[in-house]
Amino acid sequence: MEEIEMYLEEAKELMDNSVKHFQQELLKIRAGKAMPNMLDGLMVEYYGAMTPINQVASVSTPDARTLSIKPFEKSIIGEIEKAIINSDLGLNPQNDGEQIRINIPPLTEERRINLMKQVKAEAENGKISVRNVRKETNDSLKALIKEGVSEDAVKGAEGDVQKLTDQHVVKIDQLVLAKEKEIMTI
Repeated sequence: MEEIEMYLEEAKELMDNSVKHFQQELLKIRAGKAMPNMLDGLMVEYYGAMTPINQVASVSTPDARTLSIKPFEKSIIGEIEKAIINSDLGLNPQNDGEQIRINIPPLTEERRINLMKQVKAEAENGKISVRNVRKETNDSLKALIKEGVSEDAVKGAEGDVQKLTDQHVVKIDQLVLAKEKEIMTI
Protein backbone atom coordinates (compact mmCIF):
# COMPACT_ATOMS: atom_id res chain seq x y z
CA MET A 1 0.00 0.00 0.00
CA GLU A 2 2.92 2.34 0.64
CA GLU A 3 3.99 1.88 -2.98
CA ILE A 4 0.54 2.87 -4.20
CA GLU A 5 0.61 6.03 -2.07
CA MET A 6 4.08 6.81 -3.39
CA TYR A 7 2.89 6.49 -6.99
CA LEU A 8 -0.15 8.69 -6.29
CA GLU A 9 2.02 11.38 -4.66
CA GLU A 10 4.44 11.30 -7.57
CA ALA A 11 1.58 11.53 -10.08
CA LYS A 12 0.10 14.53 -8.26
CA GLU A 13 3.47 16.28 -8.20
CA LEU A 14 4.10 15.65 -11.91
CA MET A 15 0.60 16.82 -12.84
CA ASP A 16 1.07 19.97 -10.73
CA ASN A 17 4.32 20.59 -12.60
CA SER A 18 2.49 20.21 -15.93
CA VAL A 19 -0.06 22.85 -14.87
CA LYS A 20 2.73 25.18 -13.65
CA HIS A 21 4.55 24.80 -16.97
CA PHE A 22 1.33 25.64 -18.81
CA GLN A 23 0.95 28.78 -16.66
CA GLN A 24 4.50 29.81 -17.59
CA GLU A 25 3.72 29.33 -21.27
CA LEU A 26 0.57 31.45 -20.90
CA LEU A 27 2.64 34.31 -19.49
CA LYS A 28 4.60 34.44 -22.74
CA ILE A 29 1.42 35.02 -24.75
CA ARG A 30 0.81 38.72 -24.68
CA ALA A 31 -2.67 40.13 -24.43
CA GLY A 32 -2.09 43.68 -25.67
CA LYS A 33 -0.45 44.82 -22.44
CA ALA A 34 3.27 45.29 -22.04
CA MET A 35 4.72 42.78 -19.56
CA PRO A 36 8.44 42.28 -18.84
CA ASN A 37 8.02 38.49 -18.97
CA MET A 38 7.06 38.77 -22.67
CA LEU A 39 10.79 38.69 -23.39
CA ASP A 40 11.50 35.65 -21.20
CA GLY A 41 13.22 33.03 -23.27
CA LEU A 42 14.75 35.62 -25.61
CA MET A 43 18.47 34.95 -25.91
CA VAL A 44 21.14 37.57 -26.68
CA GLU A 45 24.70 36.94 -27.81
CA TYR A 46 26.90 38.23 -24.99
CA TYR A 47 30.66 37.72 -25.21
CA GLY A 48 30.17 34.76 -27.53
CA ALA A 49 27.58 32.98 -25.37
CA MET A 50 23.81 32.96 -25.75
CA THR A 51 22.44 34.60 -22.59
CA PRO A 52 18.84 35.30 -21.46
CA ILE A 53 17.92 38.95 -21.98
CA ASN A 54 17.04 39.43 -18.31
CA GLN A 55 20.69 38.68 -17.41
CA VAL A 56 22.14 41.41 -19.64
CA ALA A 57 19.50 44.14 -19.25
CA SER A 58 16.70 45.34 -17.01
CA VAL A 59 13.26 45.09 -18.59
CA SER A 60 10.51 47.34 -17.25
CA THR A 61 7.11 48.72 -18.24
CA PRO A 62 6.90 52.50 -17.87
CA ASP A 63 3.25 52.31 -18.98
CA ALA A 64 0.72 49.71 -20.14
CA ARG A 65 1.78 49.86 -23.80
CA THR A 66 5.57 50.30 -23.55
CA LEU A 67 8.48 48.02 -22.71
CA SER A 68 11.77 49.61 -21.74
CA ILE A 69 15.01 47.62 -21.96
CA LYS A 70 18.09 49.15 -20.37
CA PRO A 71 21.25 47.10 -20.99
CA PHE A 72 23.79 46.79 -18.20
CA GLU A 73 26.47 47.54 -20.83
CA LYS A 74 25.82 49.99 -23.69
CA SER A 75 27.96 47.91 -26.06
CA ILE A 76 25.33 45.14 -26.15
CA ILE A 77 22.38 47.34 -27.17
CA GLY A 78 22.72 46.35 -30.85
CA GLU A 79 22.70 42.64 -29.98
CA ILE A 80 19.54 43.06 -27.89
CA GLU A 81 17.84 44.94 -30.71
CA LYS A 82 18.85 42.25 -33.22
CA ALA A 83 17.54 39.48 -30.95
CA ILE A 84 14.15 41.21 -30.62
CA ILE A 85 13.86 41.79 -34.38
CA ASN A 86 14.82 38.18 -35.17
CA SER A 87 12.42 36.71 -32.59
CA ASP A 88 8.90 35.57 -33.49
CA LEU A 89 7.35 38.13 -31.13
CA GLY A 90 6.55 40.59 -33.92
CA LEU A 91 7.86 43.57 -31.94
CA ASN A 92 9.52 46.68 -33.37
CA PRO A 93 12.31 47.95 -31.08
CA GLN A 94 13.41 51.60 -31.08
CA ASN A 95 17.00 52.23 -29.99
CA ASP A 96 18.00 55.67 -28.65
CA GLY A 97 21.59 54.71 -27.78
CA GLU A 98 20.85 54.41 -24.06
CA GLN A 99 17.93 52.01 -24.00
CA ILE A 100 15.47 50.24 -26.24
CA ARG A 101 11.78 51.07 -26.19
CA ILE A 102 9.11 48.83 -27.64
CA ASN A 103 5.59 50.11 -28.20
CA ILE A 104 3.04 47.33 -27.91
CA PRO A 105 0.30 47.91 -30.49
CA PRO A 106 -3.31 47.21 -29.57
CA LEU A 107 -4.46 43.79 -30.71
CA THR A 108 -6.50 43.43 -33.88
CA GLU A 109 -9.41 40.99 -33.98
CA GLU A 110 -7.38 38.67 -36.23
CA ARG A 111 -4.42 38.77 -33.83
CA ARG A 112 -6.73 38.00 -30.88
CA ILE A 113 -8.08 34.95 -32.69
CA ASN A 114 -4.54 33.76 -33.48
CA LEU A 115 -3.53 34.25 -29.83
CA MET A 116 -6.51 32.16 -28.71
CA LYS A 117 -5.45 29.39 -31.11
CA GLN A 118 -1.99 29.57 -29.53
CA VAL A 119 -3.49 29.40 -26.02
CA LYS A 120 -5.62 26.39 -26.96
CA ALA A 121 -2.61 24.63 -28.50
CA GLU A 122 -0.61 25.20 -25.29
CA ALA A 123 -3.59 23.96 -23.25
CA GLU A 124 -3.73 20.79 -25.32
CA ASN A 125 0.00 20.26 -24.71
CA GLY A 126 -0.63 20.68 -20.97
CA LYS A 127 -3.48 18.18 -21.05
CA ILE A 128 -1.37 15.70 -23.01
CA SER A 129 1.35 16.04 -20.39
CA VAL A 130 -1.16 15.34 -17.60
CA ARG A 131 -2.54 12.32 -19.49
CA ASN A 132 0.97 10.97 -20.02
CA VAL A 133 1.53 11.11 -16.26
CA ARG A 134 -1.75 9.20 -15.81
CA LYS A 135 -0.67 6.53 -18.29
CA GLU A 136 2.78 6.08 -16.74
CA THR A 137 1.32 5.92 -13.23
CA ASN A 138 -1.33 3.38 -14.27
CA ASP A 139 1.36 1.25 -15.94
CA SER A 140 3.42 1.35 -12.73
CA LEU A 141 0.36 0.43 -10.68
CA LYS A 142 -0.44 -2.54 -12.94
CA ALA A 143 3.12 -3.77 -12.48
CA LEU A 144 2.41 -3.95 -8.74
CA ILE A 145 -0.12 -6.75 -9.36
CA LYS A 146 2.78 -8.98 -10.44
CA GLU A 147 4.49 -8.13 -7.15
CA GLY A 148 1.53 -9.43 -5.16
CA VAL A 149 -0.57 -6.31 -4.57
CA SER A 150 -4.30 -7.03 -4.83
CA GLU A 151 -6.12 -6.13 -8.02
CA ASP A 152 -8.80 -4.29 -6.02
CA ALA A 153 -6.18 -2.01 -4.45
CA VAL A 154 -4.70 -1.26 -7.87
CA LYS A 155 -8.15 -0.60 -9.39
CA GLY A 156 -8.93 1.81 -6.53
CA ALA A 157 -5.61 3.57 -7.08
CA GLU A 158 -6.30 3.86 -10.81
CA GLY A 159 -9.59 5.55 -9.91
CA ASP A 160 -7.65 8.00 -7.73
CA VAL A 161 -5.26 8.69 -10.59
CA GLN A 162 -8.22 9.42 -12.88
CA LYS A 163 -9.64 11.86 -10.29
CA LEU A 164 -6.25 13.63 -10.15
CA THR A 165 -6.19 13.78 -13.95
CA ASP A 166 -9.69 15.26 -14.09
CA GLN A 167 -8.81 17.89 -11.44
CA HIS A 168 -5.72 19.00 -13.33
CA VAL A 169 -7.51 19.14 -16.69
CA VAL A 170 -10.16 21.37 -15.06
CA LYS A 171 -7.38 23.65 -13.74
CA ILE A 172 -5.97 23.97 -17.26
CA ASP A 173 -9.45 24.74 -18.65
CA GLN A 174 -9.94 27.44 -16.00
CA LEU A 175 -6.61 29.04 -16.94
CA VAL A 176 -7.66 29.00 -20.61
CA LEU A 177 -10.94 30.76 -19.78
CA ALA A 178 -9.11 33.44 -17.78
CA LYS A 179 -6.60 34.00 -20.59
CA GLU A 180 -9.39 34.09 -23.18
CA LYS A 181 -11.15 36.79 -21.16
CA GLU A 182 -7.86 38.74 -20.94
CA ILE A 183 -7.16 38.44 -24.69
CA MET A 184 -10.68 39.17 -25.91
CA THR A 185 -11.22 42.18 -23.63
CA ILE A 186 -10.67 45.34 -25.66
